[in-house]
Amino acid sequence: MKTYLDCFPCFMRQALFAARISTNDVKLQREVLNRVADELRRFPLDATPVEMGERIHNIVKEITGNKDPFKKEKEKYNKIAKGMLKELWELVKNADDQLLMAIRIAIAGNIIDFGSLTDFNIRASLNDAISQEFAIFDYDKFKEVLEKADEIMYIGDNAGEICFDKVLVEVLRNMGKKIYFITREEPIINDITIPDAEFCGMSKVAEVLSSGSVAPGTIIKHTTKTFQKLFYSVPMIIAKGQGNYETLSDEKRPIFFLLKVKCPVIARDIGAKNMDIVLKYNLA
Repeated sequence: MKTYLDCFPCFMRQALFAARISTNDVKLQREVLNRVADELRRFPLDATPVEMGERIHNIVKEITGNKDPFKKEKEKYNKIAKGMLKELWELVKNADDQLLMAIRIAIAGNIIDFGSLTDFNIRASLNDAISQEFAIFDYDKFKEVLEKADEIMYIGDNAGEICFDKVLVEVLRNMGKKIYFITREEPIINDITIPDAEFCGMSKVAEVLSSGSVAPGTIIKHTTKTFQKLFYSVPMIIAKGQGNYETLSDEKRPIFFLLKVKCPVIARDIGAKNMDIVLKYNLA
């Protein structure tokens, strides 16, 4: 997905929010905004929004000296979501279609996104996802590809959300699938890293690997050779969230995007409305 001019105000909003989370020093906050504004003057529109997001948060880290400004928020939502696992499993066990319910639960967790939102309600997102109609619903294709896939790459997104992902990962594992669960290499916004995966017990149900990417998405050229080998060989990929959609939507691979739309630009690009839920096949 390319960058639109509509993204620019959001870039500045993200910069200010991250700067305020990182430091109370107004002079440093202003320096962050000045640097980001200067970057925007040169940023190419054919690059993905995630690439600008990476630059923004590198600037914040450099100027404020805070390498993981969202650490407390990640820990908070990891604990909240882990505490909901029993409830989430009850929803799956009582569902007529357990796989579909697990997909809905995974999408519900995508609301925990400090890159797009500063205020959200996990409970409301879960309630919505259970009953909400899909704006894009490539579920038949999902089942078709899944039936033939022995290995699946599952590219995660945010802390807290990963516990919701674990439910779907475990359902897939119980179907006899080998799952590679992918995290980011280093902290950026509230995106998951390997310690988040360890906290929620993901390594018990999947092989956990870092993509090598330090961006809030998956920029293939910045990933490890190990990741790339898997990405271009596995028969099925599940990619969570907007950042992975932004960076992977042009890849000609069997990718299923699972997300809650939280941005009008992405809504327009993907063909949905804000706050819609999406299960989209990349090769449809």
